[in-house]
Amino acid sequence: MAQKEVQLDQEAFCCSICLDLLKDPVTIPCGHSYCMNCIQTHWDEDDETSCPQCRKTFTPRPVLVKSTMLADLVQQLKKTGLQAAPADPCCAGPEDVACDFCTGRKLKAFKSCMQCLASYCEKHLQPHYDAATFKKHKLVEPSKNLQENICSRHDEVMKMFCRTDQQSVCYLCSVDEHKGHDTVSAAAERTERQRELQESLQQILQRVQDREGDVKLLQQEVEAISCSADKTVEDSEKIFTELIRLIQKRSSDVKQQVRSQQEAEVSRVKERQEELEQEITELKRKAAELEQLSHTEDHIHFLQKYFSLTCVCQSVNFLPVHSFHLQHFSGVQKAVSETKGKVEKVLNEECMKISLALTEVDVLLSQEPKTRDDFLQYSNEITLDPNTANIRLLLSEENRKATFMALEQHYSHHPDRCTAVGQVLSRESLRGRCYWEVEKGVGGVSVVVAYKDSNNVKEIFGANDKSWALGVYKHRYEFRHSNTVTHVSGPHFSRVGVYLDHRAGILSFYSVSETMTLLHRVQTTFTEPLYAGFQLDGRAGNTAEICELD
Repeated sequence: MAQKEVQLDQEAFCCSICLDLLKDPVTIPCGHSYCMNCIQTHWDEDDETSCPQCRKTFTPRPVLVKSTMLADLVQQLKKTGLQAAPADPCCAGPEDVACDFCTGRKLKAFKSCMQCLASYCEKHLQPHYDAATFKKHKLVEPSKNLQENICSRHDEVMKMFCRTDQQSVCYLCSVDEHKGHDTVSAAAERTERQRELQESLQQILQRVQDREGDVKLLQQEVEAISCSADKTVEDSEKIFTELIRLIQKRSSDVKQQVRSQQEAEVSRVKERQEELEQEITELKRKAAELEQLSHTEDHIHFLQKYFSLTCVCQSVNFLPVHSFHLQHFSGVQKAVSETKGKVEKVLNEECMKISLALTEVDVLLSQEPKTRDDFLQYSNEITLDPNTANIRLLLSEENRKATFMALEQHYSHHPDRCTAVGQVLSRESLRGRCYWEVEKGVGGVSVVVAYKDSNNVKEIFGANDKSWALGVYKHRYEFRHSNTVTHVSGPHFSRVGVYLDHRAGILSFYSVSETMTLLHRVQTTFTEPLYAGFQLDGRAGNTAEICELD
């Protein structure tokens, strides 16, 4: 019981606005006390100067003076160790809906009444359960938005809905400014919209179910891709290991053959060398005998020896020795070098096939869009780069439009400037999935996708393997790449759509009207960022423009 009395005394010195012990307490004319800052803030925010507890109004606004006695009492309470009473869990906090009928400390609202446009705690809600008058009122979960149901013009509850203007109205609105409109009760409109909402909800739930199924399938696809990729890597490593082993064996065979041939040839040469050395020794001996004979004074002896010695000298067989000029195995080196070139060519060709096969995997997963709305999901903001514009082009429409001019334009020197007449590239590089549309003017125009480098901008787009160009003319299309021209058939409209999937290596050109008609598709491997562009035929006034897409 003593604790209860302490609690009551403690509550008597709490501000009913902040629910804490009074700070700089003031007492207003009705006798209730508050923190000076709390009551001043309350009056500043309220339309009238009234007491938050008893609702008594004051005119003029009272001058607030600190209550010294209350301040001393609160100070003494603090010294005794008492603190402010803990907030009642039933009291309304800043985020709660408060009961409109509680005085002093407001309790949390239990229900809101759509007829009374007020919120009630459990105690003040009881009449709605007991009195027959209130039993027909519609009770809903506590809401802070009840005032939104009041008509700002007539201060009446908005129980009608104008279908013509798609807004809630009160009865007076329905016979006044909404007279003649298709108006129904808010309940009837809610019933209709509730039915539509249920249908939408069912559709959404069905889509969620479908998407969950798709997610499951994609997860299975991820696992299948991972298993397939792991097996492919494992098999590829085995194949390349066997290939390396085969090359190493062939290298060892060639080495062994060369060494064997080296040994045979060296043996043959050394044998010949020994024969020559023996012949040199014999010749030297004969030369010494001849030298000695040339000095004899006995004529008969000279003549007898002379014929026998010179006869022997003439019978010696001199075999010529030719220089090999260090080309003993040059043929082998040439053959190995040619083999290397052939292997490199085959490897490059086969690696390209492997890359294309990998690209096909990307294509299967990427699924190119079908409708224009699908394509527009990948639309990019693309502008033309003045630093690439040929000197006969004038850029306008915020650098989205190019016009071929009769006179040269004054552009500063830049290494990226296109020297081929009528050409220009975009400022933005294109990666991932991109879509844009080009509107053709009166003359022919080539819709271009290209790498941007100093060599490429100096050539005609489509004349090398670094650019792809679809020529759009009055009665025909043509596609150019690597200086090869392919004639393209399709409906002739002034607008061309371009879809790029850089990673999958897909580049597609479409004729755009009410439907999307594929004109030409490229399947390759892109190794650098790409840029959009034009090439305008040399006719003054000819234009092409990158369209703004919604």
